[in-house]
Amino acid sequence: MPFQKIIVSLPLTNFPSILFWFHKINYFNFRDGALVKCEIYGEVQVDSHLPGLPDLTLSFSNPSILNDMRFHPCVRFRPWESDQILSFVPPDGEFKLMSYRVKKLKSTPIYVKPQLTSDTGNCHINVLVGVRNDPGKTIDSITVQFQLPFCVASANLTSNHGTVNILADKTWSWSIGQIPKDKSPSLSGNLVLEKGMDRLHVFPVFQVGFKIMGVALSGLQIHRLDIKNAPSQPYKGFRALTQAGEYEVRS
Repeated sequence: MPFQKIIVSLPLTNFPSILFWFHKINYFNFRDGALVKCEIYGEVQVDSHLPGLPDLTLSFSNPSILNDMRFHPCVRFRPWESDQILSFVPPDGEFKLMSYRVKKLKSTPIYVKPQLTSDTGNCHINVLVGVRNDPGKTIDSITVQFQLPFCVASANLTSNHGTVNILADKTWSWSIGQIPKDKSPSLSGNLVLEKGMDRLHVFPVFQVGFKIMGVALSGLQIHRLDIKNAPSQPYKGFRALTQAGEYEVRS
């Protein structure tokens, strides 16, 4: 799910080393709204061009939330095992430092509420999107995509915000962008079923996308990042990007 990216930049004049945190927030629910899974899959990617043999240590304020960790061979296992500190000498170029999961997230930044009601060969659809938990930053690039069942002969869908497009294989794409302050985006319309079909028996799954700059929804916090054996003291910055991963809402 969302997908989360935290960037720590360590420029050393002409010798930069950059750490990228990639987080995917995966979300699934049942038709009745019951939560199936809400977790983050994360990766720490490194792009290092530091001279010599720089020795890096990276620690988190709350490492206990991490699960299923896997490390690059350059990571020293003992410091992590004893103190949950990543200690490593980075090879040149790009590599994956570690991967992990943060399980059982209790909330997501947005909600998508689809409602479908069938009546004598027709099905009315209404999809409502809004902010569930305000992350404190703008939720951007919101999209909702879904494929209509094979038994739908035609559809007429409109929205009060954003644009709606028909793609291949009866797939509809709703580009919302940002949620306006004065209204909740909604998509509604009518589905005409194939002849002989009285009600809709197969329901669409809604694939949701979005991104949030400057927010780390996993709750993972960097405590400190130190570099030894460097020719000069580097500047250390922090940026975050959260994006949806496999974010599915069943209707």
